[in-house]
Amino acid sequence: MPPQAKNNTEYKLQRILEYNQNLRQQLDLPRVKVSYASSLIIEYVQSTKDYLVPSVWGPAGPADPFVVKNRVDE
Repeated sequence: MPPQAKNNTEYKLQRILEYNQNLRQQLDLPRVKVSYASSLIIEYVQSTKDYLVPSVWGPAGPADPFVVKNRVDE
């Protein structure tokens, strides 16, 4: 086998081994089922008031976090 072909083969083997290692790392990552993640998002959206949608949550009232408070300059 010519030296150039041997280097190419070793290079391809190295890339395959690295790719295999990356796949193994991804396999070890914790997984969350889509149904569970979706239920968490739905729960958050239903329980967290969004003052930018007053048609759903009503007027913000005095606790509106988006109101610019006037500062009194001293």
